[in-house]
Parts: sequence; C-alpha cells; structure tokens
Amino acid sequence: MLRALEGHLDCSVFLRGNVLTLDGSESDVKVGREVVEEVSDLIAQGHEISPGTIGAVTSALDQHESPASILGDVVWTHRSTRVAPKTVNQKRYVDSIRDRTITFGIGPAGTGKTYLAMAMATAALSRRAVNRIILTRPAVEAGERLGFLPGTMMEKVDPYLRPLFDALYDMLDAERVNAYLERGVIEVAPLAFMRGRTLNDSFIILDEAQNTTPEQMKMFLTRLGFNSKMVVTGDITQIDLPGDQRSGLVVVREILSGVRDIDFVHFTGEDVVRHKLVQRIVNAYSRHAQRQTTDLRPASTRSSSDAT
Repeated sequence: MLRALEGHLDCSVFLRGNVLTLDGSESDVKVGREVVEEVSDLIAQGHEISPGTIGAVTSALDQHESPASILGDVVWTHRSTRVAPKTVNQKRYVDSIRDRTITFGIGPAGTGKTYLAMAMATAALSRRAVNRIILTRPAVEAGERLGFLPGTMMEKVDPYLRPLFDALYDMLDAERVNAYLERGVIEVAPLAFMRGRTLNDSFIILDEAQNTTPEQMKMFLTRLGFNSKMVVTGDITQIDLPGDQRSGLVVVREILSGVRDIDFVHFTGEDVVRHKLVQRIVNAYSRHAQRQTTDLRPASTRSSSDAT
C-alpha cells in the first residue's frame, strides 16, 4: 500500500510503527495528507484498498470531488464482488443511469461502461424496479448472417454476446442466471431481433453501439416502453462498419444532444480501470489519432490556424 501511495503522491511516505510520515514541500504534503485521510476513512468503512483505489482517490481530489462519495456508492454486491464507481466519470455515469431514462456511455475499452450498466440492471431487477433485463449487441464482427451459423439461437449469438454473459455471471450465481434465461427474465439477443417490439418494464443494454447503423440506432431507441431504462455503450474509435457507413453512435450524438431525459457520458483514458498499461495504450492511441487528424487537414486550414 505504501508503494501505491508513493506512486500517486509527490512526496515521500515513511511508516515507523503506527506513525505515517510524509516528507516533501508544504503543498505536496498537504495533498498527501488529504489522500491518506480519505484512504483511512475508506478502510474504516470496510473498503478493500488496492493501487487502483489510491489512483481513484487522487483523481477525485484533483477534480475537487469527495472520494468517499464515489467509491462508497456500491451499486451491487454479490458474495465477494462489490461493484462501485472508481472514477468521477464512472460516478456521473451511475448517477445518470439512476436519473435519466436513456444514458449513453461513450469511451474506450476498460472504462467500466458495460460492467457498471450490468450491475445497475441487476440491482434494478433484484429490487423489482423492472421485470426483466434485455441485453443486445449488433452482430457484425464475423461478417456472417446468424441464420447460416450452426447451432441453436443461443449458440449462434454466444460469440457476439459473450462479454455480456461474462459480466452477468460476475453479478449472479450461474444457477440463477440460467434460470432467468430459461424463464425469459433475462433475454440476450442480437440487435436485429429487437425490431417491431415494445419493451415495457425492462432494463435494456445495447453494447458495442458504435457498430450500429443510424437506422438500427433509431429502431432500437424507439423500442422504449413504459417503466423502462436504456443504456447504450460504445467506443467510437473501434468502429467495425464498412468505411462508407456512418456509425449510429456518432450520428445519435448529433441528433439527441440536449434532448430532455437523455444523457451522454464521455469516458477518457483516465477512466480505464484495467491494468495501468491499458490506460497508457488508450492514451497513446488517442494521441496518435489526434496527430493523424491534424496531418489530414487541408494545408490552407493548417496554415490559417497556425497563424492565429
């Protein structure tokens, strides 16, 4: 834990017996003291402290947010699994899902978009706020039509929907998941199967939405019924559609931004909660994309902007 603290503070940390000492400039020590006090409070509340927790605390303090209000917002608990936001943006995402009917979570892999949405859906089902959970993704990765794939419907869609299943089995016992699937309490289906339906009393998650067409996105959103919530997640830097096809997730931001009861939460590399190297990879790709965008601008545009 001391190494984790030192990795996020600009001062040295020493432990002598039960006494923790911070050494550095007055301002750095002040920040370090705030972090240590916040971590101590979290430990007193029963939180498990990890290097990721220390990073979440320092990030929250940098943005003038209370770390306890973020990490203490446990949205779902299952055995040893406690699901709670770990960054300020994740907390905003969770609050948006609570308060809005439709929430879009847009950002890179590893930012918890799907996992937190699944936890919120499971919690809503457990307290009977909804009667069912519907999980869907566009099936575009394999370049094949589902009808030509072997097996039952569940076997056909399994490769596309496996990440959703993985999160689901983290939230609930396998026996309960299987029972819910058999009874239709949890429904997992490709996006094409949503057409023509009205989804009432449901918590609906559309994952990998960057691979929807604008027409598919409109079709999905207009399935919304009474007493239902929708969460749409995707990463607009990983679009698998043909080059001449616009992503429905990109278009929907232009159309629905500012519409009441719909919210867009944007994640960045700073919200990646996987291995730290994943965050560095995401940031490196983001910088590379920005450089390419600059290089592709017309020369007249570059020269005029450079002159200002």
